Amino acid sequence: MTPPVMSDNPLLADWTRADGVPPFDRIMPEHFRPAYDRALAEHEAEIAAIAADPEPPTFANTIGAMERGGRALTRVGNVFHVLAGAHSNDELLAIERDIAPQIARHWNRIHTNEALFRRIDALAKVAGTLGLDAEQKRVLERYHISFRRAGAGLDAAAKKRLAEIIERLAALGTAFSQNVLADEQAFVLSFHEEAELAGLPAFMRDAMKSEAQERGRDGYAVTLSRSSVEPFLQFSDRRDLREKVFRAFVSRGDNGGPTDNKSIIAETVLLRAERARLLGFADFAHYRLDDAMAKSPDAVRDLLDTVWTRARKKTLADRDDLQALVQEEGGNFKLAPWDWRYYAEKLRRRRCDFDEMAVKPYLNLDQMIEAVFYAAKRLFGLTFRPRTDVPVWHPDVRVWEVRGRDDKLFGLFFGDYFARPSKHSGAWMTSLRDQQRLTGDVRPLIVNVCNFAKGAEGETTLLSFDDARTLFHEFGHALHGLLSNVTYPEISGTNVATDFVELPSQLYEHWLEQPDLLRRFALHYRSGEPMPEDLLARLLAARNFNRGFATVEYVACALVDLDFHSLSAADRIESAAFEAQALSRIGMPDEIVMRHRPSHFAHIFSGEGYAAGYYSYMWSEVLDADAFEAFEEAGDIFDPAIAKRLHDYIYAAGGSRDPAEAYKLFRGRLPSADALLRKRGFAAPAAAAA
Repeated sequence: MTPPVMSDNPLLADWTRADGVPPFDRIMPEHFRPAYDRALAEHEAEIAAIAADPEPPTFANTIGAMERGGRALTRVGNVFHVLAGAHSNDELLAIERDIAPQIARHWNRIHTNEALFRRIDALAKVAGTLGLDAEQKRVLERYHISFRRAGAGLDAAAKKRLAEIIERLAALGTAFSQNVLADEQAFVLSFHEEAELAGLPAFMRDAMKSEAQERGRDGYAVTLSRSSVEPFLQFSDRRDLREKVFRAFVSRGDNGGPTDNKSIIAETVLLRAERARLLGFADFAHYRLDDAMAKSPDAVRDLLDTVWTRARKKTLADRDDLQALVQEEGGNFKLAPWDWRYYAEKLRRRRCDFDEMAVKPYLNLDQMIEAVFYAAKRLFGLTFRPRTDVPVWHPDVRVWEVRGRDDKLFGLFFGDYFARPSKHSGAWMTSLRDQQRLTGDVRPLIVNVCNFAKGAEGETTLLSFDDARTLFHEFGHALHGLLSNVTYPEISGTNVATDFVELPSQLYEHWLEQPDLLRRFALHYRSGEPMPEDLLARLLAARNFNRGFATVEYVACALVDLDFHSLSAADRIESAAFEAQALSRIGMPDEIVMRHRPSHFAHIFSGEGYAAGYYSYMWSEVLDADAFEAFEEAGDIFDPAIAKRLHDYIYAAGGSRDPAEAYKLFRGRLPSADALLRKRGFAAPAAAAA
């Protein structure tokens, strides 16, 4: 029975029109459980009606009806996940623990509904005779594939076991995520003495003061946000404090107490392997990649091994240079992981005549946001107008109205940029509402969440060049959602293959590195003067410095992820030992650790978003490096014809085409890894190579 309408619950209010937004100013944690109850009941009733329809299946009464269904559940879920990720509290965490298995159970019942699948299967078998347009064919194909991959074709016993696995995995993913958050919230290293701040530049001291104030402390503080940890490791002269911060950072989820994630990892890996076997695959990696652009683990390993070999060689040479610098300065110790960034910064100053402390004053957050918007205007004709009348979940959140050349409303963009205790670490894009035209001209509400260190009270927030790259990266995802121009929710925005979804985001990073853009927006935060030409030249010349290190710490993660999910045996694993063995096999340098150790590798263990798919960033980089070369070959980084193809076939098309087909329509061919190797400095430039 459908619960009665709760007119006083803001989550169930009508904010679905083109200019509507969630009423965050009225939403309280106690609103979520009743809203979920009602939304789940509504969706169950909708699905039951579709499955029991006495009429023969048609696209409209089956696929179209499913696409129209579940709108309330989607709205409630989108709002909840924004709050749970970006501004959580104990009440929301408790709801998340309860609701995750319930949602998994709900979708499993849908995907294994025999009557519903018979209708979808019948349509798929005669798809060519139904008179469907290209979008409808793609949507039907995606439904059929997703239902089969979810177990719709299994027998009753296998379906029952699969349901148990899926529900348990949802609970494990939530627990993993919350354990990492708990460890991040628990650690704050406070400083009060000048000696503890040795080597730290003024901009970092300002950020550390802000971190302390955010947590109600005096003095200065380092937290386990990456934007706090990495600059500290880069600049602090205190080796003992660098080690303390580093060990806390890499030990998240691996501390032996109630927030330890090792048993969660072991159970997750085994359950995923069992799930894959139930569905007829050798292991989870084969299951996952069967529906990806890469298609097979062998194809992924070929790419990763090619890059790993070159990156490792470069990194070992850099390591020797760093060790020589340690000895030159009188250090009687072997280079350790907490030393790498510190001595790399010294070596960069020497080799490239480049000092990040000289660059950072020119990369203030507000100007970099303007740079992000400027590139979007030049490429796609978008304008961004601040909105101060839109309710938000935290006072720091900013909102812009996005319009096109003809003043058409594209949607709203929300930017939540600063680290805080209530926010998960990292950076991500999500949506409060996706674009679609099935139920009217529905405009998207797109969110970027970052964790930049906020400037002290009254001070400007300054970014590192890596922070600025993150800003551009996440906005590339945002554009993928904002520019979406499809009819059906199933293929809207970022609903594409995982190893294709990073193309729009990583491609957008390239515009940050363009001299013309930096000349316009890299302005000193006090004087307003542009970055001096010699400093700009040195910044761009140094962009591949230490790229071997960054590549090694990333590719190691991708390979270990693939190793975890290539297991098919039923024996329990010990994740730390497995990690050590996997890294030993590939020859991981002792002085570097994985960018995300398994115990806090949320990409792959906090849900299945990138499980057996962390390679996707590298796979997409093959695409983005080649894609940007199209603009370079044209001699115009904003070439209108290329920008139009980019818009039509990549950013606006959502999942309406197979990824390989979409890329070929944009570029005229598929890429090789050559452009990626050139971009990372592991191969000669194209002209020299010729």
